[in-house]
Amino acid sequence: RQWAGLGLLALPTVLLGLDVTVLYLVLPSMAADLGPSGTQTLWIMDVYGFLIAGFLITMGTLGDRIGRRRLLMAGMAAFATASLLAAFAPSAELLIAARALLGVAGATLMPSTLSLITNMFPDARQRALAIGVWATMFALGMAAGPVVGGVLVDEFWWGAAFLLAVPVAVVVLAGARTLLPEYAAADAGRLDFVSVALSLLAILPGIYAVKHTAAHGPELPTVIPFAVGVAAGAVFVRRQRRLASPLLDVGLFADRAFSAALAVLLIGLVGVGGAMYLVTQYLQLVENLSPAVAGLWTGAPALAMFAAAIGAPLVARRVRPGLVMAVTLVLSMIGYVLLGTAGTGDAARVVTGFAFAYLGLGAIAALGTDMVVGAAPASKSGSAAAMSETVQELGLAAGVALLGSLTTALYSARMVAPAGVSHAVGDRVTGSLSGALSVAEDAPVDVVLARETFTTGLNIASLVAGVAVLAATVLCLAALRHVRPLGADERADAEEKEPARLP
Repeated sequence: RQWAGLGLLALPTVLLGLDVTVLYLVLPSMAADLGPSGTQTLWIMDVYGFLIAGFLITMGTLGDRIGRRRLLMAGMAAFATASLLAAFAPSAELLIAARALLGVAGATLMPSTLSLITNMFPDARQRALAIGVWATMFALGMAAGPVVGGVLVDEFWWGAAFLLAVPVAVVVLAGARTLLPEYAAADAGRLDFVSVALSLLAILPGIYAVKHTAAHGPELPTVIPFAVGVAAGAVFVRRQRRLASPLLDVGLFADRAFSAALAVLLIGLVGVGGAMYLVTQYLQLVENLSPAVAGLWTGAPALAMFAAAIGAPLVARRVRPGLVMAVTLVLSMIGYVLLGTAGTGDAARVVTGFAFAYLGLGAIAALGTDMVVGAAPASKSGSAAAMSETVQELGLAAGVALLGSLTTALYSARMVAPAGVSHAVGDRVTGSLSGALSVAEDAPVDVVLARETFTTGLNIASLVAGVAVLAATVLCLAALRHVRPLGADERADAEEKEPARLP
């Protein structure tokens, strides 16, 4: 029943990953039908991730209070309803609203699935393995999103990509009461709505600032929201310290394993998020692969993550988890070195490097998340799960912003506008590789140089990510070396309770 329940929880987890990336190939067809403005297009893409990140902590704590299975079922029904609204949206404005509702509903599903796993698998070894499966399902959903979106658009229409949620919701709602336990903390207290508002004010401006930096570089419209987010975050933390029933128990950060695992997850996701963004561009813009074929090329990295997410918890039953994470992060560094030395025409090297990077992600996603959730008492595992997922969302967004901005800056510094072209065309050539390729038929653009310049930016950004992963490796060895192998404490307790045998 436990493992069947995990299979049921895998369905919404895959669905959430799909919804992150499915619009990559759906967007052109949707834009032709609805005719959104440039700003509306950005909101269609981003509002889903914004609201997931913003509401994770609130929904994780809400699940602790009203019941995690109950929140999962309500969120699944809301997700299916919002998906139907998105599929048949007659205008860009209604599609933005539907995507916003999807984000809020998605924020109920992510911490509910993870916290239910902690209830279903009290054994530390089984729990870590189950969390590895959970992390892999989300990553597989993200990897499959572009391919699934492309197939559905070709066979049906753009709205079909959203209808995948309906059969998933039917299956989850039908099996939840039979396969999933219910859990609600008896002494959770009331939900503090001031804390909810402060958490949104802390997270949403920060996510916006990170995404705006990725698209436009550091500007004043980026600095102001970031400062607002930092100030709101400081007020939020002070309020949580005073409340008897806080929205987020900041005392959890006093646990060294909890804080260090969150830091490792953040650094690892920054590297992988930036690498994913740059590698997908490399495959399409440098290697000139179609989006669907480029998506298939990322299948090998997804399998590497799957192997690490399942294998790392098994190894960590005998070897200290901090050491397992450190070794896999060293393998990730090999991947970033491969990415840092690739040239044009090196698709195999780039994909291999990305697979090594994903290998490290699989291990830290499984073991790091297990440390974060395991450090919290059962009554607060929903809140801890939400904290883990919030950090991972921030890491992905920051990776795209930091490494994407670095690559763009290096590209713009080297590229020169062709002589005799208009200012607008020159800006497109020097602004990005995609811009240069878009005007290459009508302007004397050195396409070979543009692709080489982008690849150089990819090289340098990957090496920077490798240095950051080295810091995460040192952190694992220094701050997590005290964490014993999975199940070691339980085995020791069992041995103490076992009566001594007479000779």
